Amino acid sequence: MQGTVRSFDEATRSGTVFLDDGTVLEFDAAAFDAGPLRLLRTGQRVNLALAGERVTYVTLSTFPLP
Repeated sequence: MQGTVRSFDEATRSGTVFLDDGTVLEFDAAAFDAGPLRLLRTGQRVNLALAGERVTYVTLSTFPLP
């Protein structure tokens, strides 16, 4: 699944993304730390892995999901 970064807090390594249908999903530090990223910027496109409605992995849209 893909989305666009809505917000990212470097201190907590958590944030929110907009899905293409406008839905907002939150991700926590565990989902961010699961990927290879160091930071995110508002507006970046990302790939997301979900377990139910919980985001478990966040990475740039140019990187593959595990």
